[in-house]
Amino acid sequence: MRAGRLITLLLLLQDRGRMTARQLAEELEVSVRTVYRDVEALGGAGIPLYGDAGHAGGYRLVDGYRTRLTGLTADEAQAAFLAALPGTAAELGLAEALTAAQLKLRAALPAELREHAGRVQERFLLDAPGWYGTADRTPHLGAVAAAVWEPRAVVLRYRRWRAPEEIERRVEPYGLVLKAGRWYLVAGGPSGIRTYRVDQIIELHSLDEEFAIPDGFDLAAHWNGYLADFRARLHTGEALVRLTPEGARRLGVTPAADGLTETRVPIESIDHAHGEFLRLGSDVEVMEPAELRDRIAETVRTLATRYER
Repeated sequence: MRAGRLITLLLLLQDRGRMTARQLAEELEVSVRTVYRDVEALGGAGIPLYGDAGHAGGYRLVDGYRTRLTGLTADEAQAAFLAALPGTAAELGLAEALTAAQLKLRAALPAELREHAGRVQERFLLDAPGWYGTADRTPHLGAVAAAVWEPRAVVLRYRRWRAPEEIERRVEPYGLVLKAGRWYLVAGGPSGIRTYRVDQIIELHSLDEEFAIPDGFDLAAHWNGYLADFRARLHTGEALVRLTPEGARRLGVTPAADGLTETRVPIESIDHAHGEFLRLGSDVEVMEPAELRDRIAETVRTLATRYER
């Protein structure tokens, strides 16, 4: 515990220059008296630091004392800080570890690269969830992450959309994926590799059973294949539609040079397409399939009658 604090104190001084005992105490969440003892211990270990008395005083390292990382370019330093996402780390219970890691990296970088890295944190922010969605509650995310890291098998009770709505299953966690603000667990089980939404895990028990991830398994490659298969199963039909310029823009279709744009678009189902096309209002006219056109026409008639009243 104290060894880690001493390293953090040293890195704070490397990164920020002169700091008072009170500032150090606040950063380290210890008493000022403890800071005095830690500074004395670092001095006794041969670290060249000294203290200035007075209002503008504080502790600082002798100029030139710095551990440097070699071989990092400015772009590489920026990428290292851009990849460290505080929101994601906090969800996984690693916020403190991320802060410490960034501090160590900043302290070891030359001054010009520290400036580049700091600019990334000031000017780039990832906010993954969509505008109209509420954050998922993932009380079991920490336990899932621990099982992925160790790795150990788990028994989970899981809620799904088809019957039976609740299942219990022993799985072997291979990896975690954050997609559009939502966490997914990729795990092996009796039916092969499956994907589970972490927010749908009702209960989870870690087992004292280690497992080996299959040779050749690549999480990124598996996820890309899963997404491709999902999209292929999602859009099983198509519709012929006529779009105004605004409708074409909203659907991401290249508009005709003049007048309406007629095009075919993939649809998931009649029910789903019915709701999606109604969102476009008068900017779309469905030509085919006839079932979808009739459903929309019936809805429009019902709305017209309702609003006439």
